[in-house]
Amino acid sequence: MSDTVTPYGDPTAAKKEQVATMFNNISGTYDFLNHFMSLGIDTIWRKKAIRSLKDLQPRFILDVATGTGDFAFEALKLLKPEKITGVDISQGMLDVAREKIAKRRLQDKFEVRLGDSEGLPFADDSFDAVTVAFGVRNFENLQKGMDDIYRVLKPGGRVVVLEFSKPKNFPVKQLYRFYFNRITPWIGRVFSKDGRAYSYLPESVAQFPDGAAFEAVLSKAGFTMTRSRPQTFGICSIYLGTK
Repeated sequence: MSDTVTPYGDPTAAKKEQVATMFNNISGTYDFLNHFMSLGIDTIWRKKAIRSLKDLQPRFILDVATGTGDFAFEALKLLKPEKITGVDISQGMLDVAREKIAKRRLQDKFEVRLGDSEGLPFADDSFDAVTVAFGVRNFENLQKGMDDIYRVLKPGGRVVVLEFSKPKNFPVKQLYRFYFNRITPWIGRVFSKDGRAYSYLPESVAQFPDGAAFEAVLSKAGFTMTRSRPQTFGICSIYLGTK
């Protein structure tokens, strides 16, 4: 499954290259805009997603598309694993994450590495859990990315994916579209040096195969007990799967 929506619409550059460039450009304002544009609700979604791993008590966690590390920091706090490894395609985002890790003195608990979700630099069966927050819609090849996540998970391990979805019911559907298509790009242009990044956001969400379609991607990768839990009127969903 190849995603045709790219950040800059450049036919000569691969999607992953464009995604890396985009996140390098917005890394300095990413955290602020994330919380501002979601009215802080993204923090609640992250906590709910992480709590879905509590019964598993994972010791080693991989956070794919870790960005500036917010999801991993929350997982450290709520799950207290031995170690979290974060991987991301954007060096700019990882630089911000490393600053936060050093400031909190968590170098022994949380390390980040530059890497591609479709070719994760880890051995088979390495992690008890894999998390992805707002990252799978940026994969160049979604199925290949989920296949590789399955590969690095230990048997009995669990994947947790947090991703935007498309509300189905009136009036949330209409309000959501207006906010995402009109307000979000405008805020992005005002506060970020890369306004195109925040036009790409609604486009990538509109294209993403959410709900049952993404559960089918998980199943095809080999995951069992797949399920989705829509959040806040279907604006966002938590997806789970077990190896």
